[in-house]
Amino acid sequence: MLKILIVEDDRISQQILLKILSDFGTCDLVNDGVEAIDAYLMAIEDNEPYDLISLDIMMPKIDGVKILGKIRGFEKKNKIKENKKAKIIMISALAETDFIKLAFENGCDSYISKPINIAKMIENLKEMKLI
Repeated sequence: MLKILIVEDDRISQQILLKILSDFGTCDLVNDGVEAIDAYLMAIEDNEPYDLISLDIMMPKIDGVKILGKIRGFEKKNKIKENKKAKIIMISALAETDFIKLAFENGCDSYISKPINIAKMIENLKEMKLI
């Protein structure tokens, strides 16, 4: 079973992601960027890091790309081994290539556009060898 963090401010997207991802593990849900960073750090502190983070790009307080950068920066600073790093799927209604490129440059593992497609999400989980 995976430990999963869903970072999403849209209620409908939250429900869709919970429905898909809860089949594969325990899901925590946060509504903004500050909560996302707090949840990530708390999980590390409790020695129960997240295996997967589903991260919306357009988030209140701190956007998804900045959250991604903070997580990857923390992992690098703390010399977290590659196989222990959280897998991060960026999710967005934005299909602009600049955002997608920026997300991958900052270390995301996958990118899914909204509306969220269940088959695509499961395919991504398989590609990342999480299921």
